[in-house]
Amino acid sequence: MTTAREKIVRFYRGTEGEAAAARLVDLAEQAARTQKFRCSGFLDPYGMEIAETVAANFDDISVSFDGGYPGAERQRAVFAHREFGGSPSFDISVVRAAWNAEFAHLTHRDVLGALMGLGVERDAIGDILVTAGAARVLTDKKMADFLLTEWKEIGAAAVRVDLDSLEAIAPREERVKEINATVASLRADSVAAAGFGISRSRAASDIEAEKLKLNWQSVKNAAQAVKEGDVLSMRGRGRVEVAEVRGRTKKGRIGISLKRYI
Repeated sequence: MTTAREKIVRFYRGTEGEAAAARLVDLAEQAARTQKFRCSGFLDPYGMEIAETVAANFDDISVSFDGGYPGAERQRAVFAHREFGGSPSFDISVVRAAWNAEFAHLTHRDVLGALMGLGVERDAIGDILVTAGAARVLTDKKMADFLLTEWKEIGAAAVRVDLDSLEAIAPREERVKEINATVASLRADSVAAAGFGISRSRAASDIEAEKLKLNWQSVKNAAQAVKEGDVLSMRGRGRVEVAEVRGRTKKGRIGISLKRYI
């Protein structure tokens, strides 16, 4: 008889989700064995889909998510047994790093790079919210203690680090731009070019540089097919959802409606 672990691991074998699936199955099995709960690291949307798949394969396990504030993109998953009567804890804290905005203009990539330079694993970090002169970093409580003592700089800029309040983070509000376009085909490079307002050759170059993801998995081939409901995300440019594929025009092109999240 095929176990839940075998079924899930086989399904994700050879994909970018293979390692995450194995870790999440471990947590679900621990929750089932102890009849309590287990909390994952921070997951991207693809990882959250995997967590839902894992929970669906365990009869007594449910999964819930929290990223520290409404609308968070990266969230922790909690697998809880149906017999567990308490309230699972996600143990999320927010650390605020501030710098002199007159002398340094720092980006999300700068902040993430500084954290990686400290040896912080990516799944220990949730969303990074950057404003002029400061960044809020969602993390777990143990990692927050480490950052308070060890995080001194971002690049050449000195930073002041302290704990902030989760309640101080406003719910995420995404602006959406509706785009109606026609493409020669539903290739990833064609749809990305239309959605992000770049040339097809530039989109192909970004794919070669591994900057484009389709449903949160790296696009390996510019000719990879895209369908209605898919989400394309490009580093530094945001996300585009394929809202509708309308069919061919008189000139043989394909009409599409896109939603670009800015």
